[in-house]
Amino acid sequence: MTLPPCPGPPTFSVDWQSLHDQYAWIRAMQGVPQNPLHHAEGDVWVHTRLVCEALSQLPEFRALPEADRSTAFWAALLHDVSKPACTREEGGSLTARGHSTKGELEARCILFQLGATMAQREHVARLVQVHQLPYFAIDKQRPAHSVIKISQVARCDLLALLCEADIRGRECADKQRLLDNVELFRELCREQGCFDAPFAFASAQSRFEYFRRDDRDPHYAAHDSSKLRVTLMCGLPGSGKDTWLANTDPSLPVISLDAIRRELGTQHGKREGEVITHAKERARKMLRDQTPFVWNATNLTRKTRRQLIDLFADYDAHIRVVYCEAPWNLLQKRNRERAAPVPEQVLSAMLQRWSVPDLTEAHSLVLNVAD
Repeated sequence: MTLPPCPGPPTFSVDWQSLHDQYAWIRAMQGVPQNPLHHAEGDVWVHTRLVCEALSQLPEFRALPEADRSTAFWAALLHDVSKPACTREEGGSLTARGHSTKGELEARCILFQLGATMAQREHVARLVQVHQLPYFAIDKQRPAHSVIKISQVARCDLLALLCEADIRGRECADKQRLLDNVELFRELCREQGCFDAPFAFASAQSRFEYFRRDDRDPHYAAHDSSKLRVTLMCGLPGSGKDTWLANTDPSLPVISLDAIRRELGTQHGKREGEVITHAKERARKMLRDQTPFVWNATNLTRKTRRQLIDLFADYDAHIRVVYCEAPWNLLQKRNRERAAPVPEQVLSAMLQRWSVPDLTEAHSLVLNVAD
């Protein structure tokens, strides 16, 4: 199975029948109802087609390089991919609350298994995650913070295109108000200097502190008082974390959750609280001693990483996240060859909560992606 082809010149047409026949996640959108107050045009699949058609007609979309057109088109095709799972009735009306957050995870899995490049897959997944934000960004308590954060993980100009198409591909009473809000979003991004590129921080320390503290000026040049560097490994089992360490920093002490499990005579998924407690005790000792070290585990969710990063930052550590990735078929092969392979159902479940780290989380990010 291949990636959905992007509309291109001269007609910018889409073969909807082929897409429908090829992808189960597209067929799943059919018949999923939407709240007529916001989507009087029909079900989720009707809306998705209208959004993609609207996008393909926008002059700004047609002027994009092919790679950027593909990113925007795939984001449009996947922006409501989780509505089938999230749609429910609450208080007598239909809602799909949470579909953007879940959609990021689902879009990532779909594109990963279809073989998209990591860079393009992550761009699409993040666009899906934030595809509703331009509708209300200007009304948020810290609107500049919102667009600056988005700019670190996705192109705000492509997000604005996606949102404009999302509005033009629906029937609702407040259509013009939403289009006006997208224009305000564009202006806000331009004012902050992050419309078509990431906001440029004075330093890695400035960026790190900005996303950890609510009162920071984004232009503030923060002083770097770090006393040691801690490396946080991240990646699915079989992605190459141990190999990267062996080839890059073999002399660093390593806190390995797998090694602690072996010490305790337990398996992955068992006695996890005890495993983490042992690991954190060892980390605190090295942090107190200002000894650089590596924390080696999957660390697949942002929440898990944030808890560890907060611990390391409390000791004035410079935090480097190293993310490792390998194609799905190679991951499965490597996992089967491990001395203690992760059960297949557990590995598949990990994909459903897998979030790739980004530069809003740490001082530095190293990407190690196998072919």
